[in-house]
Amino acid sequence: MSSPVLVCALRGIDAFRALGAALEGWAQGRDRLSTGDSLPQALMALTPEVTFRQAILFFTEADLVTGKAPFYCLYYPQLWEHTKLTQICFSPLVAESWRCRAESLFSYLQAGAQVLCTVLLIKPGVWSRRLPRILRDLHLEKFSVVGMKHLELAAPAASALVPCEVQQDPAAVEAHCTYLTSGTALVLCLQRPNAVKKLMDLLGPEDPQLAQALDPCLWRAQYGTSTVQNGFYGSRSYPMAVRDVKLFFPEGLCCAQCQTVQEQEV
Repeated sequence: MSSPVLVCALRGIDAFRALGAALEGWAQGRDRLSTGDSLPQALMALTPEVTFRQAILFFTEADLVTGKAPFYCLYYPQLWEHTKLTQICFSPLVAESWRCRAESLFSYLQAGAQVLCTVLLIKPGVWSRRLPRILRDLHLEKFSVVGMKHLELAAPAASALVPCEVQQDPAAVEAHCTYLTSGTALVLCLQRPNAVKKLMDLLGPEDPQLAQALDPCLWRAQYGTSTVQNGFYGSRSYPMAVRDVKLFFPEGLCCAQCQTVQEQEV
């Protein structure tokens, strides 16, 4: 096979679902092209086990870029039968100074889900009536509460919690901020393996009606009444979780210092 192929090692939150959705859109775009045009075909590993086996096949430890920044590893095999690889590794933060902790990414893959922190904000009018049930459900889902405080949100903090989908709509932003600042909210910092995604899976979509249609047991289906008064805010990604922990718990957390907390200087 003389044509070059591109092999990418990608790392991210919910990577299999996100990459699968991206490739599905890519395939649909390719099908709409005229016969004179073409897009390359793409394949992806479908499970963590297959990913690990293929990563060992194509990459070595020295090939992978690790640390706080997203990374991409690109390979152009010029002659596949001789497995002669030309490597390009780059980071979008090359010009910035950032602390990179040495780690074995293959060992990381074998270790499984990391213990992470995430933030759950129970919106005004919900936590005062339903807190015992919410805490019980968190315990059943194996979350540990490592930070808790009730507070009245200021407008800048409230605006930071507005969903990104509505941030271009001034009226929607105002509605969210008005509600979030209308009373006392309860903020919890939660810890468990894969905490960010697990919490998002429990909360469900921002719209309680959509959550109800998907699964009546989703928390926003149970406690929400509208896209504004939907009961909860949760950190939607790990970078957002780090931001939220530092925003709401600048004094620190009452938990054993796990590796991820130390790395983010929480």
